[in-house]
Amino acid sequence: MPIENIPTLVKSFPSIPGSAAQLLALVDDPGMSVAQIEDILRYDPGLTANVLKLANSAYFGIPSKVGSIRRAVILLGLKRLIQIVIASCVSGLMDRPVPGYGLPPGELWRHSIAVSVAAEGLLKELRVETAEEIFTAALLHDVGKLILGGFVDDDYQKIDQALSPEISFEAAEHMVLGTDHAAIGAQILTEWSFPPEIVTAVRWHHDPEGADETNTGIDIVHVANVLCLMMGIGVGREGLHYMLSEKVTARLALEPVHLEKVASQTLQWVAEISALFGSQ
Repeated sequence: MPIENIPTLVKSFPSIPGSAAQLLALVDDPGMSVAQIEDILRYDPGLTANVLKLANSAYFGIPSKVGSIRRAVILLGLKRLIQIVIASCVSGLMDRPVPGYGLPPGELWRHSIAVSVAAEGLLKELRVETAEEIFTAALLHDVGKLILGGFVDDDYQKIDQALSPEISFEAAEHMVLGTDHAAIGAQILTEWSFPPEIVTAVRWHHDPEGADETNTGIDIVHVANVLCLMMGIGVGREGLHYMLSEKVTARLALEPVHLEKVASQTLQWVAEISALFGSQ
């Protein structure tokens, strides 16, 4: 397929399900009520069941059983609930194989969950305050691979030849295709009307220094992604052709002990959350 078709594929990419889109529109609405959220999810019982199952997982830390959306909102908060809804909505989309990147069925999704868990683990470990959207930004950081996979597959030999210790996979991808999966992912999320801070974190997660200004959300997703690749989750054809930014490491005061602790926690939670999605 010609590279010129990429913009058309972005425009025709499946839209985020209506329930998630409606909830996203409520995030910054000061007049939002629990009743509105219940009304949105009422007509999607399958999604409601999945959301409640995830809300009751140990990862989200609710001590008592959650049996209704109203109680989930009260105990988790609106933004946390929206994160769970989005995860439920995109799991099927991102569970597919991505041949261009050498990712078998389920591996892109497993990597996405791992990066989300690692990102939140880093926030806690480093005592960093940042936007609550970090979970969603990390979850969707590689969504652009779903469009670019076929093009990478066609031109993989050229991309592979362009790689070097100084040239990352994303940079080689851009050299050959004129774009990369981070840029395409940002375009998809813009089409989906996601908040700018999530779009920005997805766009620059491989190249934090390329952003117009430093951003803690970008830095955290960058580190979480590289950490999960180092752990062997979602490696595929890209291998370890990504390195931690020295400037990001310095900005976050990141130490090896932080990475070791977060890596251990991530392995534990990824197994649990993946099992929950697998049983849906």
